[in-house]
Amino acid sequence: MTQNRRRNGPIEHGFPHLATVRASITALFRRLSADGIRAYDTSFAPADAAFDAGDDLHLGAQRVAAATVRALRLPDARMVVSFREMEQAATVELAAGPEYFVEVNDRFRIHRRDLAAALAHEVTHVLLHRLDLRFPGTLENEILTDTAAAYLGVGWLLLDAYREDALTHQRFGYLTPEEFGYVLAKRAALFGEDPAIRFTSPQAYEAYVRGRAAAERDHLRAPLTAAGSLARRRYAKARRVGAGAGPADGSAYRFEQDGSGAGLRVSFPCPVCAQRLRVPVCGRLRARCGLCGTVLDCTT
Repeated sequence: MTQNRRRNGPIEHGFPHLATVRASITALFRRLSADGIRAYDTSFAPADAAFDAGDDLHLGAQRVAAATVRALRLPDARMVVSFREMEQAATVELAAGPEYFVEVNDRFRIHRRDLAAALAHEVTHVLLHRLDLRFPGTLENEILTDTAAAYLGVGWLLLDAYREDALTHQRFGYLTPEEFGYVLAKRAALFGEDPAIRFTSPQAYEAYVRGRAAAERDHLRAPLTAAGSLARRRYAKARRVGAGAGPADGSAYRFEQDGSGAGLRVSFPCPVCAQRLRVPVCGRLRARCGLCGTVLDCTT
Protein backbone atom coordinates (compact mmCIF):
# COMPACT_ATOMS: atom_id res chain seq x y z
CA MET A 1 0.00 0.00 0.00
CA THR A 2 1.31 3.45 -0.85
CA GLN A 3 0.45 6.71 0.83
CA ASN A 4 0.15 10.14 -0.73
CA ARG A 5 0.56 12.82 1.90
CA ARG A 6 -1.32 16.07 2.16
CA ARG A 7 0.49 18.44 4.48
CA ASN A 8 -1.12 21.31 6.36
CA GLY A 9 1.80 22.34 8.58
CA PRO A 10 4.80 24.51 7.68
CA ILE A 11 5.86 23.76 4.13
CA GLU A 12 9.44 22.81 3.35
CA HIS A 13 11.08 24.78 0.56
CA GLY A 14 14.25 24.64 -1.46
CA PHE A 15 15.96 21.58 -2.94
CA PRO A 16 16.73 19.12 -0.12
CA HIS A 17 15.96 16.04 -2.26
CA LEU A 18 17.65 17.14 -5.48
CA ALA A 19 20.15 14.25 -5.58
CA THR A 20 17.29 11.73 -5.39
CA VAL A 21 15.27 13.71 -7.95
CA ARG A 22 18.16 13.55 -10.41
CA ALA A 23 18.67 9.85 -9.73
CA SER A 24 14.94 9.36 -10.39
CA ILE A 25 15.17 11.05 -13.79
CA THR A 26 18.13 8.87 -14.69
CA ALA A 27 16.24 5.76 -13.57
CA LEU A 28 13.26 6.70 -15.74
CA PHE A 29 15.45 7.04 -18.82
CA ARG A 30 17.16 3.73 -18.07
CA ARG A 31 13.88 1.88 -17.62
CA LEU A 32 11.82 3.50 -20.38
CA SER A 33 14.61 4.51 -22.83
CA ALA A 34 14.78 7.91 -24.49
CA ASP A 35 12.14 6.91 -27.05
CA GLY A 36 9.89 5.62 -24.28
CA ILE A 37 10.18 8.91 -22.38
CA ARG A 38 9.32 10.88 -25.51
CA ALA A 39 6.11 8.89 -25.88
CA TYR A 40 4.83 10.94 -22.92
CA ASP A 41 4.89 14.14 -24.95
CA THR A 42 1.33 15.19 -24.06
CA SER A 43 0.65 16.49 -20.56
CA PHE A 44 -2.53 15.81 -18.64
CA ALA A 45 -5.21 18.21 -19.90
CA PRO A 46 -6.75 20.63 -17.38
CA ALA A 47 -10.20 19.81 -18.78
CA ASP A 48 -9.74 16.18 -17.75
CA ALA A 49 -9.07 17.29 -14.16
CA ALA A 50 -12.16 19.50 -13.97
CA PHE A 51 -14.63 18.18 -11.42
CA ASP A 52 -17.25 20.50 -9.99
CA ALA A 53 -19.95 20.21 -7.34
CA GLY A 54 -22.59 19.35 -9.92
CA ASP A 55 -20.87 16.17 -11.05
CA ASP A 56 -21.78 12.81 -9.59
CA LEU A 57 -19.10 12.08 -6.99
CA HIS A 58 -18.21 8.54 -7.92
CA LEU A 59 -18.71 8.86 -11.67
CA GLY A 60 -16.61 12.00 -11.67
CA ALA A 61 -13.85 10.36 -9.67
CA GLN A 62 -13.81 7.39 -12.03
CA ARG A 63 -13.66 9.74 -15.03
CA VAL A 64 -10.66 11.62 -13.62
CA ALA A 65 -8.93 8.37 -12.68
CA ALA A 66 -9.48 6.97 -16.18
CA ALA A 67 -8.04 10.14 -17.73
CA THR A 68 -4.96 9.78 -15.52
CA VAL A 69 -4.56 6.16 -16.60
CA ARG A 70 -4.67 7.23 -20.25
CA ALA A 71 -2.18 10.04 -19.67
CA LEU A 72 0.27 7.56 -18.14
CA ARG A 73 -0.28 5.10 -21.00
CA LEU A 74 -1.82 2.34 -18.86
CA PRO A 75 -4.81 1.40 -21.02
CA ASP A 76 -5.36 -2.00 -19.42
CA ALA A 77 -5.40 -0.71 -15.82
CA ARG A 78 -8.67 0.12 -14.08
CA MET A 79 -8.85 2.31 -11.01
CA VAL A 80 -11.67 1.70 -8.53
CA VAL A 81 -11.98 4.87 -6.45
CA SER A 82 -13.62 5.02 -3.03
CA PHE A 83 -13.73 7.61 -0.24
CA ARG A 84 -13.11 7.23 3.49
CA GLU A 85 -11.82 9.14 6.50
CA MET A 86 -8.04 8.91 6.60
CA GLU A 87 -4.96 10.95 7.42
CA GLN A 88 -3.39 10.63 4.00
CA ALA A 89 -4.65 12.23 0.80
CA ALA A 90 -4.93 8.83 -0.88
CA THR A 91 -3.61 5.28 -0.92
CA VAL A 92 -3.46 2.54 -3.52
CA GLU A 93 -3.15 -1.21 -3.08
CA LEU A 94 -0.52 -2.45 -5.53
CA ALA A 95 -1.54 -5.85 -6.85
CA ALA A 96 -1.32 -7.80 -10.10
CA GLY A 97 -4.13 -5.82 -11.71
CA PRO A 98 -5.86 -5.08 -13.98
CA GLU A 99 -8.00 -3.54 -11.19
CA TYR A 100 -6.39 -1.29 -8.59
CA PHE A 101 -8.25 0.01 -5.58
CA VAL A 102 -7.60 3.63 -4.69
CA GLU A 103 -8.92 5.14 -1.48
CA VAL A 104 -9.01 8.92 -1.21
CA ASN A 105 -9.62 11.19 1.72
CA ASP A 106 -13.25 12.05 2.50
CA ARG A 107 -12.41 15.74 2.21
CA PHE A 108 -12.43 15.34 -1.57
CA ARG A 109 -16.19 14.75 -1.47
CA ILE A 110 -16.41 18.52 -1.05
CA HIS A 111 -12.99 19.86 -2.02
CA ARG A 112 -12.90 18.31 -5.47
CA ARG A 113 -10.45 20.73 -7.01
CA ASP A 114 -7.43 18.68 -5.92
CA LEU A 115 -8.77 15.18 -6.47
CA ALA A 116 -6.87 14.84 -9.74
CA ALA A 117 -3.61 15.69 -7.93
CA ALA A 118 -4.14 12.92 -5.39
CA LEU A 119 -4.97 10.43 -8.14
CA ALA A 120 -1.96 11.46 -10.22
CA HIS A 121 0.42 10.31 -7.49
CA GLU A 122 -1.40 7.01 -6.93
CA VAL A 123 -1.71 6.09 -10.62
CA THR A 124 2.00 6.85 -11.04
CA HIS A 125 2.64 4.31 -8.27
CA VAL A 126 0.78 1.78 -10.41
CA LEU A 127 2.88 2.64 -13.46
CA LEU A 128 6.15 2.22 -11.55
CA HIS A 129 4.86 -1.02 -10.02
CA ARG A 130 4.21 -2.39 -13.50
CA LEU A 131 7.61 -1.19 -14.70
CA ASP A 132 9.20 -2.88 -11.67
CA LEU A 133 10.97 0.40 -10.96
CA ARG A 134 11.55 1.28 -7.34
CA PHE A 135 14.13 2.66 -4.93
CA PRO A 136 14.99 0.79 -1.72
CA GLY A 137 13.94 3.38 0.88
CA THR A 138 10.35 4.49 1.46
CA LEU A 139 11.08 8.21 1.16
CA GLU A 140 13.30 7.72 -1.88
CA ASN A 141 10.59 5.64 -3.54
CA GLU A 142 7.99 8.34 -2.92
CA ILE A 143 10.33 10.96 -4.37
CA LEU A 144 10.77 8.71 -7.40
CA THR A 145 6.97 8.57 -7.75
CA ASP A 146 6.53 12.35 -7.59
CA THR A 147 9.41 12.86 -10.01
CA ALA A 148 7.96 10.35 -12.46
CA ALA A 149 4.52 11.96 -12.23
CA ALA A 150 5.97 15.39 -13.02
CA TYR A 151 8.34 14.20 -15.74
CA LEU A 152 5.74 12.06 -17.50
CA GLY A 153 3.08 14.75 -17.69
CA VAL A 154 0.64 14.43 -14.77
CA GLY A 155 2.65 15.91 -11.90
CA TRP A 156 1.87 19.55 -12.68
CA LEU A 157 -1.39 18.79 -10.86
CA LEU A 158 0.56 18.12 -7.67
CA LEU A 159 2.35 21.45 -7.87
CA ASP A 160 -0.87 23.28 -8.71
CA ALA A 161 -2.36 21.88 -5.48
CA TYR A 162 0.28 23.81 -3.53
CA ARG A 163 -1.19 26.80 -1.72
CA GLU A 164 0.43 28.83 1.03
CA ASP A 165 -1.02 31.99 2.51
CA ALA A 166 -2.23 33.36 5.83
CA LEU A 167 -5.07 30.83 5.99
CA THR A 168 -3.85 27.81 4.03
CA HIS A 169 -0.74 25.66 4.05
CA GLN A 170 -1.20 22.79 1.61
CA ARG A 171 0.96 20.68 -0.62
CA PHE A 172 0.70 17.14 -1.91
CA GLY A 173 3.46 14.63 -2.35
CA TYR A 174 7.00 14.46 -1.06
CA LEU A 175 8.85 16.98 -3.21
CA THR A 176 9.08 20.59 -2.22
CA PRO A 177 7.23 23.03 -4.50
CA GLU A 178 10.57 24.16 -5.96
CA GLU A 179 11.59 20.57 -6.68
CA PHE A 180 8.33 20.00 -8.53
CA GLY A 181 9.15 23.16 -10.48
CA TYR A 182 12.62 21.81 -11.24
CA VAL A 183 11.28 18.53 -12.68
CA LEU A 184 8.55 20.31 -14.65
CA ALA A 185 11.17 22.64 -16.12
CA LYS A 186 13.26 19.63 -17.16
CA ARG A 187 10.20 18.20 -18.91
CA ALA A 188 9.39 21.56 -20.47
CA ALA A 189 12.89 21.81 -21.94
CA LEU A 190 12.63 18.30 -23.40
CA PHE A 191 9.22 18.76 -25.00
CA GLY A 192 9.16 22.50 -25.63
CA GLU A 193 6.05 23.10 -23.55
CA ASP A 194 5.08 25.71 -20.96
CA PRO A 195 3.47 24.14 -17.88
CA ALA A 196 2.93 27.57 -16.32
CA ILE A 197 -0.15 28.15 -18.48
CA ARG A 198 -1.94 25.38 -16.56
CA PHE A 199 -1.39 26.71 -13.05
CA THR A 200 -4.32 28.13 -11.13
CA SER A 201 -2.28 28.64 -7.95
CA PRO A 202 -0.08 31.78 -7.91
CA GLN A 203 2.24 30.08 -5.43
CA ALA A 204 2.63 27.15 -7.83
CA TYR A 205 3.79 29.51 -10.57
CA GLU A 206 6.30 31.19 -8.25
CA ALA A 207 7.69 27.80 -7.18
CA TYR A 208 7.94 26.76 -10.82
CA VAL A 209 9.97 29.87 -11.66
CA ARG A 210 12.41 29.08 -8.83
CA GLY A 211 12.65 25.45 -9.93
CA ARG A 212 13.15 26.47 -13.56
CA ALA A 213 16.08 28.69 -12.56
CA ALA A 214 17.74 25.70 -10.85
CA ALA A 215 17.12 23.52 -13.90
CA GLU A 216 18.63 26.15 -16.20
CA ARG A 217 21.77 26.26 -14.05
CA ASP A 218 22.38 22.60 -14.91
CA HIS A 219 23.05 23.73 -18.49
CA LEU A 220 25.52 26.42 -17.36
CA ARG A 221 28.01 24.23 -15.54
CA ALA A 222 31.50 23.43 -16.65
CA PRO A 223 32.67 21.67 -18.72
CA LEU A 224 29.65 22.67 -20.84
CA THR A 225 30.67 25.46 -23.16
CA ALA A 226 27.69 27.55 -22.05
CA ALA A 227 29.19 27.86 -18.54
CA GLY A 228 29.88 31.40 -17.37
CA SER A 229 33.32 32.92 -16.94
CA LEU A 230 33.46 32.34 -13.17
CA ALA A 231 32.52 28.67 -13.59
CA ARG A 232 35.14 28.33 -16.35
CA ARG A 233 37.87 29.78 -14.10
CA ARG A 234 36.96 27.41 -11.28
CA TYR A 235 37.01 24.52 -13.72
CA ALA A 236 40.41 25.52 -15.08
CA LYS A 237 41.85 25.74 -11.57
CA ALA A 238 40.50 22.28 -10.68
CA ARG A 239 41.79 20.87 -13.97
CA ARG A 240 45.33 22.10 -13.19
CA VAL A 241 45.22 20.24 -9.88
CA GLY A 242 44.17 17.12 -11.76
CA ALA A 243 42.58 13.83 -10.73
CA GLY A 244 40.44 13.91 -7.65
CA ALA A 245 39.78 17.64 -7.91
CA GLY A 246 36.50 19.31 -8.61
CA PRO A 247 33.18 19.35 -6.77
CA ALA A 248 32.69 16.42 -4.42
CA ASP A 249 28.88 16.52 -4.19
CA GLY A 250 28.35 14.36 -7.26
CA SER A 251 26.32 17.08 -9.01
CA ALA A 252 29.02 18.47 -11.29
CA TYR A 253 32.43 17.65 -12.78
CA ARG A 254 35.11 15.38 -11.33
CA PHE A 255 38.53 14.57 -12.72
CA GLU A 256 40.07 11.12 -12.94
CA GLN A 257 42.95 9.43 -14.69
CA ASP A 258 42.03 7.35 -17.67
CA GLY A 259 42.46 3.67 -16.84
CA SER A 260 44.44 3.08 -20.03
CA GLY A 261 46.97 5.75 -19.14
CA ALA A 262 45.85 7.96 -22.03
CA GLY A 263 45.52 11.00 -19.79
CA LEU A 264 43.02 12.95 -17.74
CA ARG A 265 39.27 12.55 -18.13
CA VAL A 266 36.44 14.60 -16.70
CA SER A 267 33.08 13.20 -15.64
CA PHE A 268 29.95 15.31 -15.30
CA PRO A 269 26.18 14.81 -15.26
CA CYS A 270 24.16 15.17 -18.44
CA PRO A 271 21.95 18.26 -17.91
CA VAL A 272 18.98 16.40 -19.39
CA CYS A 273 19.00 12.94 -17.77
CA ALA A 274 21.72 13.33 -15.08
CA GLN A 275 23.60 10.25 -16.30
CA ARG A 276 27.31 10.85 -15.69
CA LEU A 277 29.40 11.22 -18.84
CA ARG A 278 33.17 10.78 -19.11
CA VAL A 279 35.14 12.57 -21.79
CA PRO A 280 38.85 13.28 -22.35
CA VAL A 281 40.33 16.58 -21.21
CA CYS A 282 41.43 17.70 -24.65
CA GLY A 283 39.85 21.05 -25.48
CA ARG A 284 36.55 21.65 -27.23
CA LEU A 285 34.45 18.64 -28.21
CA ARG A 286 30.90 17.45 -28.68
CA ALA A 287 29.71 14.65 -26.41
CA ARG A 288 26.63 12.55 -26.96
CA CYS A 289 24.85 11.13 -23.92
CA GLY A 290 24.39 7.43 -24.45
CA LEU A 291 21.27 7.36 -22.30
CA CYS A 292 19.08 10.24 -23.51
CA GLY A 293 20.87 10.98 -26.80
CA THR A 294 21.50 14.65 -26.04
CA VAL A 295 24.49 16.14 -27.88
CA LEU A 296 26.46 18.50 -25.62
CA ASP A 297 28.98 21.16 -26.58
CA CYS A 298 31.86 20.93 -24.10
CA THR A 299 35.12 22.74 -23.47
CA THR A 300 37.13 20.38 -21.32
